[in-house]
Amino acid sequence: MIEAGVIAMARQHPEEPTLVELSIEEVKAMGKQGMGHPSTRPVLTGGAVGAVIGAVLPVVSWPVGLLAGAAVALHTRVKR
Repeated sequence: MIEAGVIAMARQHPEEPTLVELSIEEVKAMGKQGMGHPSTRPVLTGGAVGAVIGAVLPVVSWPVGLLAGAAVALHTRVKR
């Protein structure tokens, strides 16, 4: 399906939520439950590891590493 010059792919199972929708719901649940949520600690650990790597590497700053590490940890938690 081509609309306004953009190629849109039809999803195989439109009733299933997308990865973005699942990630948003996971972040909301983590915000509500805090440290009691099972994904909070791994995401915080991923952020801390990313921040350390970002501080060590000369190309990347620690905030970028923090965000990247937390995003990777969240992605692996949601992908399961």
